[in-house]
Amino acid sequence: MSQAPQTPSALGFAMPAEWEPHAGCLMQWPSRRELWGDRFAQAEQDYAEVARAVACFEPVVMVCSPGKAQTVRDLCGRGVTPLEIPINDSWARDSGPVFVRDAAGSIAAVSFGFNAWGNRWHPHDDDARLGVTIAERLGLDVFRAPFVLEGGSFMVDGEGTVITTEQCLLDPNRNATWSREDLERGLRDHLGATTVVWLPFGHSLDVGPAGTDGHIDGVAAYVAPGHVMLEAPTDPASIDTVRALENLAALEATPDAQGRTLRVTRIDPGAEAGVSLANHYLANGAVIVPVDGNPDEGRALAELGALHPDREIVGVPGETLAFGGGGPHCITQQIPRGVDLSVLGG
Repeated sequence: MSQAPQTPSALGFAMPAEWEPHAGCLMQWPSRRELWGDRFAQAEQDYAEVARAVACFEPVVMVCSPGKAQTVRDLCGRGVTPLEIPINDSWARDSGPVFVRDAAGSIAAVSFGFNAWGNRWHPHDDDARLGVTIAERLGLDVFRAPFVLEGGSFMVDGEGTVITTEQCLLDPNRNATWSREDLERGLRDHLGATTVVWLPFGHSLDVGPAGTDGHIDGVAAYVAPGHVMLEAPTDPASIDTVRALENLAALEATPDAQGRTLRVTRIDPGAEAGVSLANHYLANGAVIVPVDGNPDEGRALAELGALHPDREIVGVPGETLAFGGGGPHCITQQIPRGVDLSVLGG
């Protein structure tokens, strides 16, 4: 394992889309008790249920604090490999590595800066090192990006487009000295993108101690190249109804890297939904989506299923994950096919 001397883009690497085939899925076991409070045991149970659901479709590597491997085995069962590494928290999408691939199929990792969502939580030094540590364990070259970026704050189509939110990336609590243009260059250089589409907002509730300042995966998800699912409430009393219309306008106004006007499918999660339908994970052959039993859930899940007719829709408990600040997408990170997970043992 060596540190790559140039940016991923300069060497022909780009991040594959989430719907492309996976070697497996990376997760982190709950660790920060002060986040979960009296829900800590429930968080463990729900992380385990997500891991078991994903493991029906692809292997899961569960990073856990030293001494927790047996707990992971006991609660998660077969198909989930515990990997003991010091960690502070449990959001693999944000603190874990991002994987990139070149035209020859070689895989490398990108480790972005991590400051626990604008220094909300301390300590976070173990999580800040996690991208490099995972790359070392997998024997991959690693690119060290010179700016803070969480995986939940952007999404890619694998064809040159990255979509993000102004609310999150332009918040000075991440990269105070970086301009919008600096951030666009950083995204292009490290994700292999050519076009950045900016949405104004994430979800209105994505603030406060457990918030992320407007991650994209709380409001939108790629379905396929040129096609985006947008969580769009219709309740006139909801601020997110207004925000969704502004996000829709931004999506429709900005051509993607291939010159396409993005097709946007709007799904209303329902006025009583307490989870983000957009915060789902595309496993091999499945959509792992949070549920909470709200009255509109069946209709919303059916609409999501119509967008993914070749995937099984698998509901997992979402209420406690939402309490912690996220959903299934936030606690997972896809590992593209071509990475040898056998080096981790199991």
